[in-house]
Amino acid sequence: MIDGDFSGLIRGVTVWALPVLLAITLHEAAHGWAASRLGDPTARLMGRVTLNPFRHIDLFGTIILPLLLLLIKAPFLFGYAKPVPVNFSRLNNPRRDMALVALAGPASNVLLAILAGLTFHLVDLVPESMTAWLAENLRNLFMLNLVLAVFNMLPIPPLDGGRILVAVLPDQLAWKVARLERVGLFLVIGVLFLLPFMAKQLDITLDVAGTLIWGPVEILAQAISTITGH
Repeated sequence: MIDGDFSGLIRGVTVWALPVLLAITLHEAAHGWAASRLGDPTARLMGRVTLNPFRHIDLFGTIILPLLLLLIKAPFLFGYAKPVPVNFSRLNNPRRDMALVALAGPASNVLLAILAGLTFHLVDLVPESMTAWLAENLRNLFMLNLVLAVFNMLPIPPLDGGRILVAVLPDQLAWKVARLERVGLFLVIGVLFLLPFMAKQLDITLDVAGTLIWGPVEILAQAISTITGH
C-alpha cells in the first residue's frame, strides 16, 4: 500500500512539476517584461525578466506547498513564485501602467493555456509509451494556467486583479483598497476556504470557490477548447 502511494506521488510530481514551473515562471516574467517596456527596469536589472525558473522559485510556494497538496490529495493544486519587484513610480504613466503590468501575468497564463490546447494535437505523434504522460502534462498545464489566471484576477490586493482595481478607482477609494494589501491573502483564504468550512458546520452549502474560480475557469476552458479545436 505504501509502495502504491509512493509511486502515485512520484507520478503526480512528474505530471505537475513542469506545468507548475512553466505557469509561474511565465507569469512572473511577464510582469517584469511589461514593467520594463513601460519604464521600470527594476526586474530586468535584477535578472527577473527570464524564463529560467530558478530565478523565480520560492522554496515554500513553488515546491513545498504543491507537494503538500499532492500528499493530502487536495482537489486542486496551487503554487506561487517570488513576486517580481516593480517600482510603480518609475512607470511612464504609473496609474495606467500599474494595471497593464498586473494584467500581463494572467494574460500570459491564458496564452500558455491556448498553447497547451494547440499542442494537444501533437500528442499522437510521440511514442506510445509517452502518450498518456504527455497528455496528462498538457491537461494539467491547460487547467492550472486557467486557474492561476482567474485566481489572480480576483479584485483583492495584492492579487493582480486588486492592483488593477486600485489603478482604475478614484483616488480616495483606490487608497482604501490599496491598504488591504497587507491582509489581502488572509482575506482570500478566509473567503475561499474558511468561510465555506464554517458554513458547512452549520449545514449550509457555500461554494465560493466554485462561483468565483471554477465557474469562470470552465467558461474559459470551453472557449479555448473551441478555439484550439478540441
